[in-house]
Amino acid sequence: MKLHNAMWPGLVGKEPGTDHPPISLDRMIELTTSADVDGREFDGIDLFLFHPHLDPDASDSEIRALADKIAAAGLKVGSLVAPVWPGTVGASAFGSADDRKKFVLAIEKACRIAKILNEHGVREYGVIRIDSAGGVSDWAQDPVGNTKKIAETWREAGKIAEQAGERLAAEGEICWGGMHSWKAMLDTLEATAMPKVVGFQADLAHTYLYLMGYNAPEAALLQPGYGSEEFWPAYKILTDALRPWTLDFHVAQNDGSVHGTGSHDKTGRHCPADDPNGKLEIAKASSYWLKDADKRGIKHICWDGCMFPNETLESAETWKTILATMIKVDEA
Repeated sequence: MKLHNAMWPGLVGKEPGTDHPPISLDRMIELTTSADVDGREFDGIDLFLFHPHLDPDASDSEIRALADKIAAAGLKVGSLVAPVWPGTVGASAFGSADDRKKFVLAIEKACRIAKILNEHGVREYGVIRIDSAGGVSDWAQDPVGNTKKIAETWREAGKIAEQAGERLAAEGEICWGGMHSWKAMLDTLEATAMPKVVGFQADLAHTYLYLMGYNAPEAALLQPGYGSEEFWPAYKILTDALRPWTLDFHVAQNDGSVHGTGSHDKTGRHCPADDPNGKLEIAKASSYWLKDADKRGIKHICWDGCMFPNETLESAETWKTILATMIKVDEA
C-alpha cells in the first residue's frame, strides 16, 4: 500500500495573523519528504484544491508546473479534496438551487485538475473527496427532504466524476448534515445509489465519534466507560456497514473529544499518533476498514492530522512517528 501525507493540515483551521497561520504547500512537501523510517519514506501527498495551496481556476500550465514540483520531490499525488464549501467554490449540497449548482461546479473544477495531473503522470490513483457542505442543525430542519437533496446533488456530481474517470468519496465527519452519524451516512449513500462512483472516505478519528453518537445519540454503538470487550464488536458493526462503500482511507488518532478552530466546526479531534490519550489501536482498527481494500480500488492510505498546532506540524519527530505508524498499518 502506498503511504501518503495530507497537505490540508497546513490549511484547515489556520488563520493568517494568528498563532496558527497557514503553512505553505512547499513547506508541507518539505516536511513530508524529510521523514524517513528505516529507509522507508512517504510515497505521495493528497491535495486540497483551494487557496493558498492551489487556485481551483489555475491555468493548465500552472497545474503542470505544480505537478513537476511534486514529481521532482519524488512524490505522487493521490486523492484530491474538492472545494465544495461555502466561501470556496461550492455551497451546501442540500441548500438552494444555486447552492447545489455551486457544489457541482466544485466537482467540475476538481475533475479538470485531476485530468491534468493524471495526464502528467504524477497522479495514478486516488479519489475526489466531498461532503455535504452543510451543518447538522440545518439538515435537521427537514431530515428526509435534505437527505433527498444531498443524494440528488451527489448523483449529479457523480455523473460528472464518472465521465471523467473519477470517483467521489464523502468523508464521514460528524459536523456535516446527513453524514453526522453512521446511520445517516449510510442512508445518504444508499439514497445516492451510485456505489461504484460515490462512496465513503473513512477517517479513524472521525469514525470513532460515530461509535459514540456525539451528534446522534440514537445511533451510538458505545457508551462512555466501555471496555475492549465492547469496543471491537461495536467497531465490527460500524465497519461492516460502511466498509463496502469505502473508497478511500485516512489513518488518524482520536482522544475521544471534539475540536474546531477557525471557521471549521467541531468534529473528531485528530491527535498525534502516539498520544497517550488516544482511543484507538491504530493498526488493528485500520485493518477493519482495509479488508479487501484492493477490491474497492484502494491503492494508498493517507495520514490526516487536521488542526494540529503549527508547532507540532513543524516538528520532524511528528512526521517520523506518523510514518512509523503508517508502516505498521501497511504491515497489518
